[in-house]
Parts: sequence; structure tokens; C-alpha cells
Amino acid sequence: MQVQNGDFSISERPIDMAAFRAALQDEQCGAFVLFEGWVRNHNDGREVGRLEYEAYIPMAEPLGREIVAEALQRFDISRAAAVHRQGNLGLGEPAVVVGVASSHRDAAFRACRYIIDEIKHRVPIWKKEHYADGSTEWVDCRLTPGVKAEETAG
Repeated sequence: MQVQNGDFSISERPIDMAAFRAALQDEQCGAFVLFEGWVRNHNDGREVGRLEYEAYIPMAEPLGREIVAEALQRFDISRAAAVHRQGNLGLGEPAVVVGVASSHRDAAFRACRYIIDEIKHRVPIWKKEHYADGSTEWVDCRLTPGVKAEETAG
């Protein structure tokens, strides 16, 4: 997994967090914000054992790169990238990471929030929950209700 500034990718392999962070490091920046979305053991009162993600890569990667490019234009940031996993993930594994580097923290926080919210809202990625009782269910991977990505922009 090669990460570059402005990049968004779908990965079937675990995300190399050290390489991800290093790719965004910039000595001109005084702030780095990293968001990691992890696989948790519950959802809507049900015990979750693992997750399975599917993405339509020919559409997902260009849309993801478009979102990162929007953040680079919209916010006073220097570097940004995101990676989303595909395939089977166990509890505690990072399913998505977003990193943003900037001169100051406020812009980095706002841009990071914008990127993750827009990915969840616009990028064709689907999540299947595998429950402890053996059942499975595809769940909506859209923006968290009540939060509008444009509210996080400055």
C-alpha cells in the first residue's frame, strides 16, 4: 500500500499505520490529525463478531480522491489522504483511516471530519455485520444521522 498526498484507496490488506503517517509527515506542519474507524463488538444492541466490507472500486477510488482534493482546496491544509479496507475484518482492526497535516490544528480537525463524513456519505462502500448468533446483515454505511458534512467546513 503506497500512500501519497491527496490519495484515497481501497485496500484488502491491513493498513500499515506507520507508513500511512510517514507519507503525510511534513516539517512545515505543526498539526497532524488522524482518524481511525475500528471494528467494534456491537451495533444496535447486537453483538458483532466481525465485519465484511465491499466497495465498487472503479467508482469508490475516484470519488474518494475527489473528496480528499476538495478538502485540500477548501481547508488550509498541506497534506491529506485516506484508506478504506475491503474484505473481512476482525474486532479492533482499522476499517478506515484519514490523515490530515496542516500548519494549525483547527484546519486539520475540520478537514479530517469533512473527509470521513463525505466518504461515509458518497463513496460506494457497503458493510456486512456478522453477529455472534451466526446471523448476518448488510447495514447502511451512510453519514451519521443529524450530521451534515457541510456544517464541518469553514
